[in-house]
Amino acid sequence: MLADTLKSQLQQYLGLLRQPIRLIAALDDSSTASEMRELLETIASLSDKVAVDWSGQDTRQPSFVVAREGQTSGVRFAGLPLGHEFTSLVLALLWTGGHPPKVEAEVLDNIRALDGDFNFEVYMSLDCHNCPDVVQALSLMAIFNSRIKTVVIEGGAFQQEVQAREIMAVPMVFLNGQVFGSGRMSAEEIIAKLDTGAGARDAAKLDAKDPYDMLIIGGGPAGAAAAVYAARKGIRTGIAAENLGGQVNDTMGIENYISVLETDGPKLSAALQAHVKHYGVETLTQQRAVALIPATEPGGLVQVRMENGGTLKARSIIVSTGARWRNINVPGELEYKNKGVAYCPHCDGPLFKGKRVAVIGGGNSGVEAAIDLAGLVAHVTLVEFADQLKADAVLVAKLKSLANVSIHLNTQTTEITGEAGKVNGMVLRDRSSGQDVTVALEGVFVQIGLVPNTEWLKGTLALSRFGEIEVDAKGHTNLPGVFAAGDCTTVPFKQIVIAAGDGAKAALSAFDHLMRLPAAASSEAATAKELAAA
Repeated sequence: MLADTLKSQLQQYLGLLRQPIRLIAALDDSSTASEMRELLETIASLSDKVAVDWSGQDTRQPSFVVAREGQTSGVRFAGLPLGHEFTSLVLALLWTGGHPPKVEAEVLDNIRALDGDFNFEVYMSLDCHNCPDVVQALSLMAIFNSRIKTVVIEGGAFQQEVQAREIMAVPMVFLNGQVFGSGRMSAEEIIAKLDTGAGARDAAKLDAKDPYDMLIIGGGPAGAAAAVYAARKGIRTGIAAENLGGQVNDTMGIENYISVLETDGPKLSAALQAHVKHYGVETLTQQRAVALIPATEPGGLVQVRMENGGTLKARSIIVSTGARWRNINVPGELEYKNKGVAYCPHCDGPLFKGKRVAVIGGGNSGVEAAIDLAGLVAHVTLVEFADQLKADAVLVAKLKSLANVSIHLNTQTTEITGEAGKVNGMVLRDRSSGQDVTVALEGVFVQIGLVPNTEWLKGTLALSRFGEIEVDAKGHTNLPGVFAAGDCTTVPFKQIVIAAGDGAKAALSAFDHLMRLPAAASSEAATAKELAAA
């Protein structure tokens, strides 16, 4: 089941185990169970600290628990944790076996301090690149708090359960039998939802922080590049974001980032995080900015108020909050979100295997999604508002070669319909004739571009009619000391490599601004002269 190279790597990882662990299996006579037996036997053969117990019992079969020696509870995997989830399995083995996780000590303290009995069930698919974040967060919580139980369920192996619970998007998390959340979530986010007092404590910590020389709001490629360039100048640098990596986390195949022949979003995101942390940048995650407060005097402090009520202060600010998927804003879209309406074909595509779906959008992302889905679903209907597809010619040619794809040009989506809480079709209008037609299907994937995350800046920064922050060639906004970079700005062409370069440019511009401040306004750590020599 595992290639020799993967076995060799796994054996090296298992060498990090500090204490014995036991894999307690509950198997049936399915083919998945046979594969699970082979997987567990392979793992046990690679370390004398791993043993397999075949006497397990559970309502979900096949499944197995990763438990410490002498215990019967731990993280349970129902179905095979392969694909993107193999790393989640390896981490569960290591953490259960005493190898310390690479998370902040405060996170582990907060997990241990959670008071209550929490039974989590997380549904994932093996092709979902968002799922591992959630699976690993909930696994970590179960391993470090005995009152937390986590079951990781591979949806393909438990289709009846998925259908009974009407799960049409992953990751989907249930807590004590009720829906807890969907989409990517970190351990910090989950803890915050469980610990109602966490927000106030976090706000107080933000208020108590000393001013930064440079504070970056947003953690995507632009924010990461800005942070690295700022930190290399030797100034006090901070980055506040909901997560590090930003929209890159939702991008799969990346083949145009110069000097990197091929990678994917999660890998590039991890590399960005590692680079930022290498330079000692103070990173504040799970932080959503809600207001920008300009300096009251030349060279004064700019403030950013966060959703939790806390405020951060800095001598210069770089806004790099990026963009998000654009909604089509038709009846049914919000009502059936995660009930047939989806935005990530890589994550949710496998849930529509053998069904009929539509993709809205004829740009690169839409055509790529249609090609990807065509290999899984029964039929793909691609809808483009314009009279021709805007994707690259090679992608359009590939799309047109697929027998189970139909293309509707010059067509407007006017409604997404549903029944019994799930999508059952969509209404399309021919823009030439005005005639409406209803297409029966089970899923709709929206791929119509991006909208900048700048609503919180209205009335403070100058924005374009599209909501983008207006910047000059050096990243200056209309406010002194405030700069912007990346997909949230008027800079054309929303590409990862452009955002990264834009972030570096904004950091250099912000540093130039700091050098020219009066000495009294410089940081406690450096005078203006020292800044100039850094």
